[in-house]
Amino acid sequence: MADKKIKVTLVKSVIGTKQDHRATVRGLGLGKLNSSAVLEDTPAVRGMIRKVAYLVKCEG
Repeated sequence: MADKKIKVTLVKSVIGTKQDHRATVRGLGLGKLNSSAVLEDTPAVRGMIRKVAYLVKCEG
């Protein structure tokens, strides 16, 4: 499972969101709008994505 990758893209601004949601977005390696990161498919990363699902787009 750890050899799989997930591409995560920030599609909505973090302005006006909760502080911990902003920290989660930064923890995923996303900064500006439309920035992307390719991450390992782990339960921890999936949990972070689920927390900020309304801000990001995922591709398997």
